[in-house]
Amino acid sequence: MQEKKVFPDTFLWGAATSAYQVEGGIENNDWAKSAREGKVPVCGKACDHYNRYEQDFDIAKSLGHNAHRFSIEWSRIEPEEGKFDDREIEHYRSVLRALRERNLEPSVTLWHWTIPSWLDAKGGIEHKDFPEIFARYCAYVVSRLSDLATHFTTLNEPYSTVINGWVRGTFPPFQRFPLIALARIPNDKELSKNSTTDWGEIIKFFTLANVLARAHNTAYSAIKEIAPHIHVTVVFQVHYFNAHGNPFYKLVAKFQMWNMTHRYLKKIYKNSDSIGLNYYFYTDFGSKTNYPKTDMGWDLRPEGIYDAIMEVQRYNKPVYVEECGCADAKDAFRADYIRKTVGGIGKAIKNGADVRGFMYWSLLDNYEWAHGFDKRFGLVEVNYDTLERTIRPSAFVYRDLILSHSTQNMKKVQPSSFSSV
Repeated sequence: MQEKKVFPDTFLWGAATSAYQVEGGIENNDWAKSAREGKVPVCGKACDHYNRYEQDFDIAKSLGHNAHRFSIEWSRIEPEEGKFDDREIEHYRSVLRALRERNLEPSVTLWHWTIPSWLDAKGGIEHKDFPEIFARYCAYVVSRLSDLATHFTTLNEPYSTVINGWVRGTFPPFQRFPLIALARIPNDKELSKNSTTDWGEIIKFFTLANVLARAHNTAYSAIKEIAPHIHVTVVFQVHYFNAHGNPFYKLVAKFQMWNMTHRYLKKIYKNSDSIGLNYYFYTDFGSKTNYPKTDMGWDLRPEGIYDAIMEVQRYNKPVYVEECGCADAKDAFRADYIRKTVGGIGKAIKNGADVRGFMYWSLLDNYEWAHGFDKRFGLVEVNYDTLERTIRPSAFVYRDLILSHSTQNMKKVQPSSFSSV
């Protein structure tokens, strides 16, 4: 008997990028300022995706994708407070038209961590009116793009920017809680060398997380008021915590799942049409298993996506896996990582999860924030000197998985006749 089809015909398969990490030429936000001050690597031209997006979308299409997630750079749209740049809006309209022409369904992220210089000077997300300022920006962008896209994300990984900026001290504004060193995070000491230590920073984690919850809820209302048909979500990174045997460890794992996932999601899920899920980390308290590591020093545990998905099913919302990927410059384990990720998603669907899409992180090698350009997540390798694109073998493994699970909304894609573009 033939096995029942697991993935729905409407399932979205693709990859993701974010504006500052790939576009190039952005000099008016907090990250560019930090680079000029020598606190983080210079991004510069990055992948020049701003000018080469059509070429990159051709590659995505050749790899069988039917969707693509990207972000809008806030500092391009609103270079001065309250003054919006229609030329940049038209650029992103051209990006959306290019996706539509290739039958790639767009998923648009409105904020992927960078803060315009004018807002950074006022305190960034610490500014008392940040939720309202953010909602104004979101509503403006959606009002200008909603005829070309229907799926918008307000915030990408709100906890990540707060933890890295105010607890680890590796992101702007480089504030660090002293005891974070006990966590033994890979590369942490080197990346946080420009930070300022303050015992009060742990309080910022809670207060600023609440600010970002209000920012999402305020933006959701503002978007729905002008475009009720738009699908609005938030993308949250689920760090899954598990425990073995010891009751104390189980208690700690349960607390961490509440603290690092549900404390935030409970504040916003009623104002979210789905849950966007990013997955990179899985912690087993009490486990002595040593897992292979990615180039970031992270455990290779792609199958853990199953537990992450099932954890958020309690909110009875559709789930989109918006990011899940690995740094692998030699492309040694990425193919297996993708196979196990897709397997974990399929297992979740079989067990009742309403998962509607998977975006691998990332389509291109990119500027990996404080790590600069050394860490390679891309399905497509980028030569940063020549900007040549080379499709990695693992990208074709992903393409074949897509084809094996797709019977509709997908024309059969022939093996690519090129490996470099």
